[in-house]
Amino acid sequence: MAQIAENPLILVDGSSYLYRAYHAFPPLTNSAGEPTGAMYGVLNMLRSLLLQYQPSHAAVVFDAKGKTFRDELFENYKSHRPPMPDDLRAQIEPLHSMVKAMGLPLLVVSGVEADDVIGTLAREAEGAGRHVLISTGDKDMAQLVTPSITLINTMTNTVLGPDEVSEKYGVPPELIIDFLALMGDSSDNIPGVPGVGQKTAQALLQGLGGLDVLYGNLDKVADLSFRGAKTMGAKLEQNQEMARLSYQLATIKTDVPLELTCDELEVKAPEADNLLAQFEKYDFKRWTADVAAGKWLQAKGNASAAKSKKVESVSAESQPEAQEASVLSSDDYVTILDEETLKSWIARLEKAPVFAFDTETDSLDGLTASLVGLSFADKPGHAAYVPVAHDYLDAPDQISRDRVLELLKPLLENEKALKVGQNLKYDRGILDNYGISLQGIAFDTMLESYALNSVAGRHDMDSLASRWLSHKTITFEEIAGKGKNQLTFNQIALEEAGRYAAEDADVTLRLHQTMWPQLEQEKGPLNIFRTIEMPLVPVLSRVERNGVMIDPAVLHAHSEELGKRLVELEQQAHEIAGEPFNLSSPKQLQTILFEKQGIKPLKKTPGGAPSTSEEVLEELALDYPLPKVILEYRGLAKLKSTYTDKLPLMINPKTGRVHTSYHQAVTATGRLSSTDPNLQNIPVRNDEGRRIRQAFIAPEDYVIVSADYSQIELRIMAHLSRDKGLLTAFAEGKDIHRATAAEVFGRPLESISSEQRRSAKAINFGLIYGMSAFGLARQLNIPRKEAQKYMDLYFERYPGVLEYMERTRQQAKEQGYVETLEGRRLWLPEINSRNGARRAAAERAAINAPMQGTAADIIKRAMIAVDDWLLKSEPRVKMIMQVHDELVFEVHKDDLQAVSQKIHELMEGCMKLEVPLLVEVGSGKNWDEAH
Repeated sequence: MAQIAENPLILVDGSSYLYRAYHAFPPLTNSAGEPTGAMYGVLNMLRSLLLQYQPSHAAVVFDAKGKTFRDELFENYKSHRPPMPDDLRAQIEPLHSMVKAMGLPLLVVSGVEADDVIGTLAREAEGAGRHVLISTGDKDMAQLVTPSITLINTMTNTVLGPDEVSEKYGVPPELIIDFLALMGDSSDNIPGVPGVGQKTAQALLQGLGGLDVLYGNLDKVADLSFRGAKTMGAKLEQNQEMARLSYQLATIKTDVPLELTCDELEVKAPEADNLLAQFEKYDFKRWTADVAAGKWLQAKGNASAAKSKKVESVSAESQPEAQEASVLSSDDYVTILDEETLKSWIARLEKAPVFAFDTETDSLDGLTASLVGLSFADKPGHAAYVPVAHDYLDAPDQISRDRVLELLKPLLENEKALKVGQNLKYDRGILDNYGISLQGIAFDTMLESYALNSVAGRHDMDSLASRWLSHKTITFEEIAGKGKNQLTFNQIALEEAGRYAAEDADVTLRLHQTMWPQLEQEKGPLNIFRTIEMPLVPVLSRVERNGVMIDPAVLHAHSEELGKRLVELEQQAHEIAGEPFNLSSPKQLQTILFEKQGIKPLKKTPGGAPSTSEEVLEELALDYPLPKVILEYRGLAKLKSTYTDKLPLMINPKTGRVHTSYHQAVTATGRLSSTDPNLQNIPVRNDEGRRIRQAFIAPEDYVIVSADYSQIELRIMAHLSRDKGLLTAFAEGKDIHRATAAEVFGRPLESISSEQRRSAKAINFGLIYGMSAFGLARQLNIPRKEAQKYMDLYFERYPGVLEYMERTRQQAKEQGYVETLEGRRLWLPEINSRNGARRAAAERAAINAPMQGTAADIIKRAMIAVDDWLLKSEPRVKMIMQVHDELVFEVHKDDLQAVSQKIHELMEGCMKLEVPLLVEVGSGKNWDEAH
């Protein structure tokens, strides 16, 4: 890590701080209803910076209102950015006032950006022999870096000197402008050269040099060793004017006329009375006592520690002193047994900008579990456990569970008291059992990890602690034992239980303070986290707790019929095989198929044995009778064991309903998954699966309503590809598969046969999943050449789809991920693998992921919108299930028409695409009828 010189001139990019702080918290307000979150975040970051470096000279620079010289150069410069939100604009003037009251020089210069003012001051200070530290999250600033000018991003704990810039961007600071000119910058709408991404720009600059050198040697570009080098010279030549313009836009001015010199930017003593008045006005209660005592900008510890040359992590919601801990210690963990201590901790938590919270229970079933204790952490290393139901705690002075919850309820239900947890959906459900509605659900470390990288590994606390903190947590098995003799939490010795529970809260807070600064820097993942995943937490909790009614009689009857059919299939298989064998035994099936019947194996297991997987059996079933029987047997046996036998046993005795659990952080693409029972795996397209759905019923006077997005991924494909043919077909409301068949087979729409429509449907859906001609041939049972001909015709008719697929593959290879329309990032670790099969699978995933992920974002937004309506209007409706692209409700029969219309309207309006979203709404006395 780059070293920071003693007492540097600190230049703060105030505008960067402002937006980062605005997005760091849910909307915060004072008692008068005025917004305060951005102010609080900026002030806290500035305070941390001053405490750490104690500079004699510094300045905070903000963008001025109005246009700059760059807008005159390029009218689309930053034009894609939405206008500043009103609640942020209202905070600017009071923030400026408080920054000045802190004793910090504040600069706002019209006609230029904050970057240009900072660049001018930095170069001036460098010329005078001073060292400069620029605090920003803006990559454009890397062009200013020299041995005397260093960048610090306090949100990600990163310091960039010349070596770090070269390592991070692949080019030295002096080529950063050329780098941005070639690849463009989407955040500022700098166009760059079409087709040039980060890796291509690096290859060009490393291979030949800056823009001037590059354009003087275009004939040499083809000799460089990167994909597309042969045609890149022509692209550069065609777009030279755009590249030169982009260079001008990306260049930070370093000659802005300023009224103050760098020597005049002295940090003065804070205006305590002014600060105190403003902190009181905006309810910054945590700081008022420190200001009154003259300690608000007083470092804890000695000055040499505060001026450490090694940068420490600072985040908008953390206290500077909390950053000192580098290892996890339980020295400051406490177990609270009396009311006085609990009240003092509640007071601490009320003052904390965010605190970690966790529950301990005697079961993982959120509906039946009893609360055993609660743990909290207000800063790293400082955590408390409140036991409320340990078996052996019956002392007369022990605070009761009812009293603990009575005292904690106002804090837990205070939406302004921001909480962070690990899988807070579970904790919310537990508290709901005790009449506490958890509010202020601000952060969830499981979802922060998931939004950053869904495929980085598991998102449970133990895995995250190991990955992010290099810390091994105390596992439950270590304190409770294993197997049938495992203790429940209420039976665990208090000393061990207290340390375990307090560590959970401590680790959660530390994880948040480590991951949040990184997430905040990623616009798309941050948007997903803030607008989709976090708002969905209470929605899913309510859906889970609503549950669904099941008719056990329907399932029992179905189960008996399945049992008889399985016996018939077993006898049939024995007859075909010529001997009895266990149909569920892969080893016995291998012997029958590949040894006794002499069928040639298609694949082998990792152990080298012939495979009898479902995929293999499906292919063999085209030519041999036994695999076909085995497939039917396996499918029915799974339905019987998983659903018809098991669902009646899962009816909750308290509610009389079945309650699934939804998981937000499992699938790579953002789709929800469900367990106990898994609602996503009930077959839709066969009679047996539909019969299971008939057992999902509505209570008396209610009906089941199903609202299902129609062909949503194909519609997203049309939007992403912007293919005129697809857009027109959807806009005109045509049967998309019939329209595709008409294009591919060159026939009028009305003369398309059902067989041709089936082939077109296979092509439409196959392309979404990156299907090859070989795969299409297998699905349609036609020769590979014919399948290739169909695909070629398709791409001829829909060239935009082929362009999208090629563009997406290239984008994935260059940046290692693809994104949904909402910015959900889908990482592809194998996209550049040397293993051809793995690379091809990653390429297929790259094509499909933006569609499947966007579909996931849409259904989640729909759930949030519908839930919001249900909470505000309180109609006689319950949202009871989410399955793939479908939402299922219980609706009072008298409200059916109005409610169906409202659900239809909300779901179709939750996202705007180039083609209309279409939702099909049905109703009936059971799920099958409604669907």
